[in-house]
Amino acid sequence: MATTVNGNIPLPPAITSNSIRVRDLDVHFLQALPPPNPSIPQPPLVILLHGFPELAYSWRKVMVPLSEAGYNVVALDQRGYGRTVMLDSSGTPSGPINFSNDLAPFCMFNLVTDIVSFVSVMGYQSVAAVVGHDFGSMVAGYCALIRPDLFRSLVVMSAPFPGAPPFHSSLSSKTGSSLVGPTASLFTKQLAELNPSRKHYTMYFSTPNANPDMLQPPQGLRNFLSDYFYAKSADWPGNNPHPLPSASALNLATVPHYYIMLLEHTMPMAVMDAASEGTRPLQEWLPDEDLSFYISEYSRTGFQGGLNWYRCMTDAKWTADMQAFTGKRVTVPAMFLSGDKDWGVYQSPGSLERMKDYVCESMDKEDVVLLPNTGHWVQQEQSEAVVNHLLRFLAKVKMITSPI
Repeated sequence: MATTVNGNIPLPPAITSNSIRVRDLDVHFLQALPPPNPSIPQPPLVILLHGFPELAYSWRKVMVPLSEAGYNVVALDQRGYGRTVMLDSSGTPSGPINFSNDLAPFCMFNLVTDIVSFVSVMGYQSVAAVVGHDFGSMVAGYCALIRPDLFRSLVVMSAPFPGAPPFHSSLSSKTGSSLVGPTASLFTKQLAELNPSRKHYTMYFSTPNANPDMLQPPQGLRNFLSDYFYAKSADWPGNNPHPLPSASALNLATVPHYYIMLLEHTMPMAVMDAASEGTRPLQEWLPDEDLSFYISEYSRTGFQGGLNWYRCMTDAKWTADMQAFTGKRVTVPAMFLSGDKDWGVYQSPGSLERMKDYVCESMDKEDVVLLPNTGHWVQQEQSEAVVNHLLRFLAKVKMITSPI
């Protein structure tokens, strides 16, 4: 049974903060319930999965409008993030997450199992939609791929879902698979040979220095997070994304430095002063109170929990088990939703086309949406438009899946 948590989170009154035991986790989640309806004792469930460096809190702007439409809306702090706590075999919190920790709990199959188990513990046998943003889109995508009986529809935001990894990949591929797994070391070498030398941000996130670099940045944590959020938003003038011809190192070198970094840079260096380079202040969509909550949470936990996800993604050892699903397609209705100023759409060349043309067999043209003047943080930058598209899609799915 879920326990309501009193936790100094700046939330609308209709959103509650809760915790519940799931496997080896004490899961913290936010919940917005619909108005009581005696004819619907268990309202349909919508699960929202955040990315990096975000939290369940990232969904605060969309939860209440979705719940008012009749949905039980839940956003989790996923494994390694925020107020979700990993437990040891005795049920005791296992302590801070460090670089030296076992990576097995952070592999994709285990992250998906967390969500499947959470649904069960919540007393549900189906989910109306699983919605993922950024790295959360990968978890959401695998939920729908592996358990279409449980997750009845899929919404992928900002990061196209490429499907399960192929058995073989090459740097000439247009699927973006060269950026992770078996060919990562070769790709790293090719980026380093550029002038100036570069590195892929996922490889940087996989290093032992990434967490201390970001936790103790030269500009301070507040300024670093302000710069990072701003750099990937529609407001940073350097964001003019477009499809790339291939995943070659030369093509990817044209992508902003927060994705394809200068070799000697840390992430705080890559985004330094970004928040001062645009004309629209960050506070217009990320008020100081909201930014302060991110700062307080990451000051307490560090970034290593989320970074361990990247370490699993870039190491073939931790992605090989997902090849059991290679060639399998997402059969439930699916939508892709992002911003036209989001380089996340194109940073893995070919992934968007592969997702809509092959991986998701039921993704209609109208459900591939790039919101105008919107960057990577789509549900925070343009929450009203996101809600409208989600409700349109959910209504469409309900018509498709309801028995005649």
